[in-house]
Amino acid sequence: MITRRSWVVYGALIAIWAMLIGWQVAEHIRVRDAARTVLIDRAKYISNTLGLLMRSRGFAGVISRERLEAALNDLVSPGELNSVVLLNATEEVVASAGPPLDLQPKGTLQSDVRWEGPTVTLVNLVDLGTNMTQDITLTNVPIVMPIEELRSMQTNRPPLPRASTNEPPSDGSTNAARRRGRWRSGTNEFRSFTRPSWMKVDEYESLIQKKGVHKFLIGISAKTLHTAEEEDIWLRAIIALLATMAVAGYGLAWRNLAKSSDLQIRLVRTSELNSHLKDMNLAAAGLAHETRNPLNIVRGLAQMISKQPDAPAEVQRKAREILGETDRVTAQLNEFINYSRPREVRRAAVDVKAIFTEVARTLNYDIEEKKLTLQIVAEDVIIEADEQLLRQALFNLVLNATQAAVSGGEIRLRASRRNHDHAFIEISDNGPGVAPEHRDEVFKPYFTTNQKGTGLGLAVVQQIILAHGWEIQCLANEPVGALFRINHVKLSAST
Repeated sequence: MITRRSWVVYGALIAIWAMLIGWQVAEHIRVRDAARTVLIDRAKYISNTLGLLMRSRGFAGVISRERLEAALNDLVSPGELNSVVLLNATEEVVASAGPPLDLQPKGTLQSDVRWEGPTVTLVNLVDLGTNMTQDITLTNVPIVMPIEELRSMQTNRPPLPRASTNEPPSDGSTNAARRRGRWRSGTNEFRSFTRPSWMKVDEYESLIQKKGVHKFLIGISAKTLHTAEEEDIWLRAIIALLATMAVAGYGLAWRNLAKSSDLQIRLVRTSELNSHLKDMNLAAAGLAHETRNPLNIVRGLAQMISKQPDAPAEVQRKAREILGETDRVTAQLNEFINYSRPREVRRAAVDVKAIFTEVARTLNYDIEEKKLTLQIVAEDVIIEADEQLLRQALFNLVLNATQAAVSGGEIRLRASRRNHDHAFIEISDNGPGVAPEHRDEVFKPYFTTNQKGTGLGLAVVQQIILAHGWEIQCLANEPVGALFRINHVKLSAST
């Protein structure tokens, strides 16, 4: 169960993670916008360059298309400035350089930036007239015409007026002359685009609609922009991944810390409970020990009564019943005292085959009474064990096998090496066996299927086995019977 404190910690970690992710997203947007701004500023610089280029190629407001496209082709550089397209008032192409750009339907090209994959198309980033002159009027628009058409129109132009000197007029009309498109002093360059003197006004306005440059499109490569965006995305992704790993790591660390704290609390409580149970165990063992004394007195009196010759038969029978009950209760008390006794293992080199032989000799009367066959199959196995405790455990197992085996049955004791370091011990019989659902419960205290049993014999066996660091299993003995196997028995270093 997650505590309230853990929820607060997890919520804080999630909030920190969300802030880090949001920060990285905002930083990526800022870097992207900055890169786009740089690209747009570069396009503005190019547009200014185009304005200067068109002024340098113009003559009295008319520009040769061939000369202009030749200059634009020199300006175009694949991978940087891909294309330049000049449009008239009806958004038709009057001049271009580089690969053709995707033109939208007429009337939709406004001052905008179009991001189209590897190319960025910029429309009228800067007012074209601002690039050409400071005096913007409808007649300031430059006209782009093929050189043949331009020559045919110039054949009918009137002669240009000539000035007697290159000095500006003394009457202060210099600015007026410049606004009308006259020559700049000492140069062959016009200050602005104006109607040529040899062209009629209506003819000039018609040419402005057809050949005049009203808009232009610049296609710039966005490769550097995309590269910068991809690198920044990778950087932000790595930072986000590291932040996620850090937050997850802190979350797991807090979870482990909370579990460790909970386990420590449970360990303290378990230690207290274990100490309490130990005290109760000692008290119960002392009570059982003190109970045996009055039972022995009762048994002695009942035995005396049963042996009196002048006692009535009914009294002798009752006395013998008392003897049987006191013996049964005394046996249970002895088993309980034996179970509650602390197991202190004193390891030494023990010959398993010798222990088998000694246990068989002790139970020889019970084996002969039921006409059982006892088979000992043991190699020269020397193990590290407490000889007295091992003898008690094997005695209980063989006694259970003797009680479970049918008359004329067979009991088999086996000990063998499993590898260079460990061995195993088996005690099996051909009796009714143990039901599968009872094989894990037979080692619990007071669980027994024998009406005469105390239910502590196998519990004592498991206690001794676990004290040695071994493991005991109750298995089925094929084809019938039960098999108790002791595993992880360590061999003696002297073998």
